Amino acid sequence: MKIYSWNVNGLRAVLRKGSLVDFLEKERPDILCLQEIKISEAKLEKENLIFPGYDFFTNGARREGYSGTAVLVKKSLKIKAGAIKNFIGIDEFDHEGRIQILELDKFYLLNLYFPNANHELSRLSYKLNFNEALLKYVKKLEKKKPVVLTGDFNVAHNEIDLANPKQNIGNPGFTYEERDWFTKFLKAGFIDTYRYLNGDKIQYTWWSFRFNVRARNIGWRIDYFCVSDKMNKALKKAEILDKITGSDHAPVMLEIKL
Repeated sequence: MKIYSWNVNGLRAVLRKGSLVDFLEKERPDILCLQEIKISEAKLEKENLIFPGYDFFTNGARREGYSGTAVLVKKSLKIKAGAIKNFIGIDEFDHEGRIQILELDKFYLLNLYFPNANHELSRLSYKLNFNEALLKYVKKLEKKKPVVLTGDFNVAHNEIDLANPKQNIGNPGFTYEERDWFTKFLKAGFIDTYRYLNGDKIQYTWWSFRFNVRARNIGWRIDYFCVSDKMNKALKKAEILDKITGSDHAPVMLEIKL
């Protein structure tokens, strides 16, 4: 099974560019998780988007033009809407459309768009609270079956995960608090699959739109696939598709064999 994740920075934009359709035709993912779709659930119902060969499940934020997640699943997997939850039961987190929980036969798949700590760290506390609530929820899921978590975590874990670490210490996405939580998360029984399978290879998943930094590869690795430790033998390949454009993020891919 090949699962992909992509922060598209606006579903309408990536559809208008043709990037998403091209991506689906080329990569043919079994499952594609999208973040930052930026369409409210009310507007999504009016859009009536159809992707041939895929079932399309969404979790738009209440606020139009903000946040939101979506999952495309091959029809051959026969996933019903009832197998997907868009909440963890805490309204202050659920209403921003940041979470989708898909129950498959052998594992849970979580599509996640973590909050950004924002400039002046105005949402750092909110993010850390979100992180803790999510970890608690995921550990409960693990009692039933293993978990795969993917999406934009909005944090570069270690200095190897961004081009200019010294200049960014304390900035959103590279605060000690965010990085410490990621360490705690991994110690709670999860694997960062890209590092596990690729060692110290340097690649990034996000680049600012400013100053032509993508062309110079001055980026951050903030999009991840993480899995329960017990899935380590199922991991086959973890990749960053940094040649694919259409967003300020690159898609990431995990191949597993269960």
